[in-house]
Amino acid sequence: MGQCAVSYLSAQEGIELVAKAVKGDDLSALIHDYKADVVVDLTRPEAAYQNALTIIAAGARPVIGTTGIREEDIIKLQTKCRSEKRGGIIAPNFSISAVLIMKFAAELVRHLPAVEIIELHHDKKKDAPSGTAIKTAQMISEARKEARLAAPKDPTTLEHYPGSRGGKCDDVPIHSIRLPGFLASQEVIFGSQGETLSLRHNSISRDAFMPGITLACQRVMDLTELVYGLEKLL
Repeated sequence: MGQCAVSYLSAQEGIELVAKAVKGDDLSALIHDYKADVVVDLTRPEAAYQNALTIIAAGARPVIGTTGIREEDIIKLQTKCRSEKRGGIIAPNFSISAVLIMKFAAELVRHLPAVEIIELHHDKKKDAPSGTAIKTAQMISEARKEARLAAPKDPTTLEHYPGSRGGKCDDVPIHSIRLPGFLASQEVIFGSQGETLSLRHNSISRDAFMPGITLACQRVMDLTELVYGLEKLL
């Protein structure tokens, strides 16, 4: 993902790639030496939070595409950026199409409150459920609350194998699949009397995430706080 971003951003007008960092590099020194305005983080959850603190302290703006960062750490980063009046973004998914699916799902649940999520990723992904699925569930839950709708009661009274009904995020069941052959896909399935409605997004290559990363790098310069989710920039 990082290599793909380097190649893509290097070719974009209005963006100058000044440095690349790998594990073990002094990130703060690189930011100061090259006077970086924005730092894109595509690492791992255990590194991304500390990287973000380093980026903010060095005077740059974090654009984070790493999923799995704890909610309490996101809140800490938002507080830090707000105090510094510095923009930042954490995006569970940089695909603009995937973000649109989230927005459509939040609108649909106002009319079809029964919904479940299936997310499918490659067999090297470490975290489950995906950050995209979690963000989708949170947006669905928020829309339900605004519409004063209760989540439908799960009819399951006997689960032969624990986890058969998936995990729940804000009363939205999420089912995670990890198999070779996938990159990243998500299906949001709504059910109603006599019908179902499905929203599905498939990322076929990592190129799908590049326009969203570019948008984030451009728009983060105008922000004075850290936002969670690319939909905040659309």
